[in-house]
Amino acid sequence: MRILAIDVGGSHVKMLVTGQTVPIKIVSGPTMTARQMVRGVKQAVAAWPFDAVSIGYPGVVLHGKPVSEPRNLGAGWVGFNFSRAFGCPVKIINDAAMQALGSYRGGRMLFLGLGTGLGSAFIVDGVLEPMELAHLPYLHGRTYEEYVGEGGLERLGPKKWQHHVLDVVALLKAALEAEDVVVGGGNARRLRQLPAGVRRGSNAYAFAGGFRMWTSPAGPRPRAASA
Repeated sequence: MRILAIDVGGSHVKMLVTGQTVPIKIVSGPTMTARQMVRGVKQAVAAWPFDAVSIGYPGVVLHGKPVSEPRNLGAGWVGFNFSRAFGCPVKIINDAAMQALGSYRGGRMLFLGLGTGLGSAFIVDGVLEPMELAHLPYLHGRTYEEYVGEGGLERLGPKKWQHHVLDVVALLKAALEAEDVVVGGGNARRLRQLPAGVRRGSNAYAFAGGFRMWTSPAGPRPRAASA
């Protein structure tokens, strides 16, 4: 089966199909609707045949369907029929969860995605649980996301931002008793050093997670249904 994995972000939509090695990306932005995303992806991958689609969605997904509109894109995502639009089966999962799925090596793994906000997911013995840790209170009435997301980086500067990232990683690792922590997302590259038990993620893991959703029955079992 040829899987098209799509990682939807606030500035770009990135995609890769089984058997290819170089992703394609298109510009997204605050006005992109679900229909526009599908149209742009289909045009970009016209030379890549595929049988099924995995979508990493930048928002809350329940039972394989978006339940809230994305914060950094246009409207029209909730209730959209992606399977009809692509003409094949589609599975949707939170974008952080899809990258976590591709990062997983076993045991208890926490994934934290440093980007515009803070994505999070937890895998225990192969069972994937998308999480919404970003909006929990952290310091001085502000949330984790307000310190380690893009806004925190701009407000605090790189040095203080990195200090808080490492503090948040340590707190959540201890609270969840994680054996392995993966820090991914676009801003993970800004971290100069990582403590023991913490490794750097990669966008490539998102595509691996998208493929794994369909092709690895012995691997992690994401709580996502077809959409």
